[in-house]
Amino acid sequence: MPDRDQALAMLHTQLKELEAILKRAESDLNTVGGSERVATWKARTIPLLAAHLGQQDAQRFSDTRPGPSFTNDLLEELSDEVETYRGFLLSLAQQLKKHGDTIVGPA
Repeated sequence: MPDRDQALAMLHTQLKELEAILKRAESDLNTVGGSERVATWKARTIPLLAAHLGQQDAQRFSDTRPGPSFTNDLLEELSDEVETYRGFLLSLAQQLKKHGDTIVGPA
């Protein structure tokens, strides 16, 4: 398994990509395109997590879904979805920094 620094760099890159997707959706107000880009980003992120952190964390991320939304604001719903994935990856990064190469997934 690659070292901790490589895993942290991968997490940082994925977080930057996710933020860019949200910013683009906010600027062009294309939430459908934003949702499609988030889905594509998530599909690319799963194998990266498996390669850098292990299959268990990749599966947990794959199973992660945003909670139900009770708003008619599609941009807010997209933002909530992005926040769900951002929180997961930040939690992994925090655990990796704290525990080195042995992480057990988000708390």
